[in-house]
Amino acid sequence: MYRVWGFLTEYSLLLVIGAILALIWANTSPETYHHLIEYTLVDNSWIGAMHADAEGHMHRSLTVHFLVNDLLMALFFAMAGKEVWEALVLEEGSLRGKKAMTPLVATAGGMFGPILVYLGIASLLGSTTYEAVSNGWAIPTATDIAFSYLVGRLVFGAGHPAVRFLLLLAIADDAAGLIILAIFYPSGDLAPQWLLVSFGAAIAVFVLANWLPRRLDTGKPDRPWSSFCRTKLSFWPYLIAACVSWYAFQESGIHPALGLLPIVPTIPHADRGFGFFAEAEEHMTDLLNHIEHALKYPVEIILFLFGLANAGVEFNSIGTPTWLVMAGLLIGKPLGILVMGWIAARPMGLGLPQGMRVIDLFVVGCVAAIGFTVSLFVATVAFRVDPGAPNMLAEQAVQDAAKMGALFSFAAAIIALIAGKLCRVEKQDG
Repeated sequence: MYRVWGFLTEYSLLLVIGAILALIWANTSPETYHHLIEYTLVDNSWIGAMHADAEGHMHRSLTVHFLVNDLLMALFFAMAGKEVWEALVLEEGSLRGKKAMTPLVATAGGMFGPILVYLGIASLLGSTTYEAVSNGWAIPTATDIAFSYLVGRLVFGAGHPAVRFLLLLAIADDAAGLIILAIFYPSGDLAPQWLLVSFGAAIAVFVLANWLPRRLDTGKPDRPWSSFCRTKLSFWPYLIAACVSWYAFQESGIHPALGLLPIVPTIPHADRGFGFFAEAEEHMTDLLNHIEHALKYPVEIILFLFGLANAGVEFNSIGTPTWLVMAGLLIGKPLGILVMGWIAARPMGLGLPQGMRVIDLFVVGCVAAIGFTVSLFVATVAFRVDPGAPNMLAEQAVQDAAKMGALFSFAAAIIALIAGKLCRVEKQDG
């Protein structure tokens, strides 16, 4: 593993600070907090959330909340998508080959386990409760990569093979989470024809700014066309394509925060990687890594704003969704990862990394139960609040209760430390 501690520490702390400020603000002056977060920047705009006016006509309004969650967070998901893309396509990618099979099977357990626990308990509480909370089934499937990695290092030590196993699992979890968001949580009425615009922009920028220059440079050692695109055009063609793709996702009804993902694979990339957000990649000259590391600090600020805009829930909002989300994360995820990881390692014969025990899978599951960032995001889209709806207060209560469950998933860090002691994990520094 290359040193990622510094990056992940900075990446996480700003998010935590934003979340803490939001909690304090929302519990001391909820009116001013919600007024700011839902403040309309531009009414009747061409980007924003759909709302009905007094006469029932639909129009878009650009609010502070939409700006953060739907527009700025697209950069965060693009960075996550870049890491998933590298893990899948590079020759030494961590999600390629047999070495990735056990973490991938364990990831399935870490997603189905929370869903079964969440929906199972909800069904036991009666049909009325089930109907009110069932749409939040995906909230406890998330794993916060940054925080899980930090806690994993505390539990196992930096050199333990379980830490790399945890990272592979978290990256695969992110990839599955992106798919879930796109398929099961549309932002509006679906208009899939708009996706043709998004993928058309991706194909066009790949051909014109990537493939064609390399084709024209065939047999030319000085590579004039590629050099022109790299030095003169730089990231601008991809920025234009990204804007088109984001807008197309908004119009298609799929969450626009995912709108940059089709563009990521089109950007010129080196033929090797160094691992998740590795510092060594800062010295690589390919455009994709250059863009990622140029976005490093802006995305940290965006995550601060995300925490500020989404973690502002009042403590009296704790309710049934809170406990369901926590049960899914703290019970379903460790058991799911343990069971499916054991099936992959033993009956399927895929094995575990050298130096890792079966019981370590349970501890990994406890660490992976920290949902936080992505869980907060999914809670926001799973339980949408329509400001103009007559049942707005009821919708807000359910959403806030689910968000509180995502925030309380930090308890998994304490549980993981205790589980590590009880399971006699031998820390391996390195």
